[in-house]
This record gives sequence, C-alpha cells and structure tokens, in this order.
Amino acid sequence: MKHIRDIEAPKPEDISAREWTLTLAKYREPSAGRSWFELAITAIPFVALWALAWVSLSVSYWLTLGISLVNAAFLLRLFTIQHDCGHGSLFKQRGVSDWVGRVLGVITVTPYDVWRRTHSIHHSASGNLGRRGIGDIVTLTVEEYNARTPFGQFMYRIYRHPLTLFGFAPTYLFLLQNRLPLGLTDTAKYWVSAMGTNLALIAILSTVWFFGGIMPILLIFLPSTILAATAGMWLFYVQHQFEDAHWKAAEEWQLHEAALYGSSHYVLPQPLQWLSANIGIHHVHHLYSRIPFYRLTEVIRDHSYLAGINRMTIRESFNSARLHLWDENSRQLLSFAQAKALKA
Repeated sequence: MKHIRDIEAPKPEDISAREWTLTLAKYREPSAGRSWFELAITAIPFVALWALAWVSLSVSYWLTLGISLVNAAFLLRLFTIQHDCGHGSLFKQRGVSDWVGRVLGVITVTPYDVWRRTHSIHHSASGNLGRRGIGDIVTLTVEEYNARTPFGQFMYRIYRHPLTLFGFAPTYLFLLQNRLPLGLTDTAKYWVSAMGTNLALIAILSTVWFFGGIMPILLIFLPSTILAATAGMWLFYVQHQFEDAHWKAAEEWQLHEAALYGSSHYVLPQPLQWLSANIGIHHVHHLYSRIPFYRLTEVIRDHSYLAGINRMTIRESFNSARLHLWDENSRQLLSFAQAKALKA
C-alpha cells in the first residue's frame, strides 16, 4: 500500500481546465487598499494630463494633441479597471465595484451596466460557434463563408479588414453605438444605464465647452478617447483571434476549456503590461474572472504551465490580423488565402 507521500502529484498538463479553477480560487481575494491605490495612480495622472493639455492650448495645438495621445494610455487603464469592476473582482463589496464602474463608465464613454451584461455574455459563450454575435468580433467558419453570395463574402471581408476593425469600428463603437443599449433594448435597466451615461457626458462636455470652447473637445477629449478605443479593440482582438484559438460547435463546447485555450497570453513589455492592467494574461482571466488584475501576475509566476499556454509576443500578434475564418477540420483560424487554397 502506497503512502500519501509516495503518490505522484498530477502533472500540470494532465489537469483539466475545470480543475485549474480550484487552484486559481486562492487568488480571487482583492485587497481594498491595493484596489484604491491602483485606481488612484491611474486616475490622478489622467486628470493631471487633461489639465496640462488644456493649459497647453495657449502654447501649441500640436503639444496639446501630443499630451492627449499620451493620456490615452491612462484612459485605457481606467477602462481595464472598469472591466474588473464589471466582474466584481476589484472590491469585495459588489455595490462598491458597480458604482466605481459606473463613474469610470462616464470617463470611458461606456454605459457600465450595458457593457457588463454584454461582456458577461461574451464570457459565457466565447468560442461557442452556436452563440456568436454579442460582445465579440464576428467570426465565420470556412463553410459559412463559402456558402455566402459573392456580395456577402465581400461585406465580410470589409468587416474583417484592419482599417474597419482598428480604424472605423472603435470610433463607431465607443462614440456612437454605446449611446444606445443595442441588443438589450427590452430592459429598462439598460436604458437607464445608457441614458444616464449620456446625460453625464453631455453635462461634462457642455461644461468644458462653456469654459474652453470647442478646442478642448477636439484636441483632448476626442483624440484620447479614439486612441484608447483603438488600443482596446486591438487588445480584445488578439486575445481571441489567433491561429490556434478554440472554437467548437455548441454540443461539443465546454466553458472552462474554451476560457483557458480560447484566450491568448499576450506577452507585453512591462510598461505596456502595466498600462493595460495585465489584461494580456487573458486566458487566466477568462478561466477565473474574479481574480483582480493585479494578482494575475502571481498566477503566472506560480504556475509556469499556465504561463506557456497560448503565449503570444507583439511580433506574433501582428500575424493574427490576417486571420479571419475558422476551419472546423484543422481547428485553426485561417487567412482568406489559406481558406481559398482548401478548395483547390
């Protein structure tokens, strides 16, 4: 009879995605002090740079624009902190997380309750071919694309083109689409969230216009918002759109497997990792979304196996921009050219 100490521990690669959640549970507790600190060291520089950009209007419009573009990085970080609020991971009290998230939602021009619901749908259906369309980037299978008319294929190509996804789409999504609770219009709560955010935005921008005219809006608000939105869109794209992503038919799909293997580990230089609030450790986040962003690095440090899953560098991520169709046979995301070659 073997003693307990003689029984070998399971190898990391033999542990299922569902079983990994038991290990990750110990990282879920946030620290209120750390959470408020992370919020402060992001919000204070954001406000300070906004003020500096405003003052610089009397010096040089180009200087103002430059400061605004730098401030987009802090706006992006505020959005990722809002993202943690949506998962209830930033504070132990759900109400505190929600109200911090609602305030940040005005700054990020994103109705918090609407976004939280659509993002929850994204988490519950990511990688499920039977549940696409809300909170994600539309991805067709090779078979679905080939079944489309030439015009339908052309429209999908336009939709997936980098100029659309990382040019037009971020501006449209954050400045226009977010003004209405699209997809959730049958529920009063989400109308309140969208309209409340809109009214707060109108009040703030009207005050800015009253004291500074149109230029602070054109050279500070819009550039920082659009650049932060574009960076956010890119991060969201590479976190789920890569060659060995994980998509399955509804009857085969499993939540934990899709979370762990359908999200990338986007390895960024330390400054960019800080400014994006560790969102690149996305596979761990998807598997256990209640872990505060500042504890995700602990998971990677303690578990080298998780650190190696779906690892992607910045250079490698650029290749993902040319991948657009999921091949159910090879279980890989392909380019249009690769998909066409399958028919040859």
